[in-house]
Amino acid sequence: MRLERKDAAGVVRKVIELGVNFIDTANGYGDSEEKIGEAIQGMNRESLVIASKSGVKDKKTFLEHVDLSLRRLRVDYIDIYHLHGVNSEEKMSEVMGPGGAYEGLEEAVKLGKVRHYAFSSHQTETAKKLMLTQRFEVAQIPFNFVNTEPEEELIPLARRLNMGFIAMKPLAGGALENAVLAFRYLSQFPSVVPDPGIERVEEMEEILRVVENIRPLTPEEKDTIERTREELGKVFCRRCGYCQPCPEEIPIASVLSIESAVKRAPLKDVIRWGFGKAMEKARSCTECEECLERCPYNLSIPSLIKEKLAFWDEMVSK
Repeated sequence: MRLERKDAAGVVRKVIELGVNFIDTANGYGDSEEKIGEAIQGMNRESLVIASKSGVKDKKTFLEHVDLSLRRLRVDYIDIYHLHGVNSEEKMSEVMGPGGAYEGLEEAVKLGKVRHYAFSSHQTETAKKLMLTQRFEVAQIPFNFVNTEPEEELIPLARRLNMGFIAMKPLAGGALENAVLAFRYLSQFPSVVPDPGIERVEEMEEILRVVENIRPLTPEEKDTIERTREELGKVFCRRCGYCQPCPEEIPIASVLSIESAVKRAPLKDVIRWGFGKAMEKARSCTECEECLERCPYNLSIPSLIKEKLAFWDEMVSK
């Protein structure tokens, strides 16, 4: 989404040339659909698998979003369309109930606008319940070597139900800095399709070198994975952005990832990248807790902001 339209379309075209045929986007991803639509003009549509999503709860708006996605992508149909971010039982009841978004998805499939029923969720128990309805063909759920919950139950369940399984956040929203190790881990699961976000062709080339040369993890790689798990724990930001907008305009994801930024680069570069301004903005947190209601990972964001500010103040005082 951060790339200019021409550059973004160029990246999409190049990765398709490299052999990538699955492209994932969403109604809510800025102008992503338009950029992809521009990139795929003149290509063999049947050779591509395109997925998009809508996070609305009602049938009427959902159908409007499907039509909008079709116009933006400049296609006659979308292969996979998700009920986006079904992260609670409350939302599940709304989207699956009378007049809910699922009815819109059913109609879109009947009209030939969409080919496959899908949902995305950040919440394991809700995802399991949606899968067990047996009314979906594809699930998109966070899965990486830190967020391993799907490994035990959801991936085997998807296999039993003959469902496609898309691994959202294969790099844990940028928290995992070793892309080779991240995709080496995921390549152990042949029925899982990783869904990385990239901005440079070189990033996809690096990923493809891993997935096209699958081998078991070495003991050293397993040790590195365990160390990384211990360092990150379960309480870290995946940079999904669902907590925004903040009433005080705090860039929450940047604030919560400050320690990772400081690990990667000298402090002067971290400040030049805008993290210094983000940390100063964090001081205006009023603990209104609006972000708590939106975070799909149930992070205690106001408390984490305080922790990151304390870390930042210690760094800049040295």
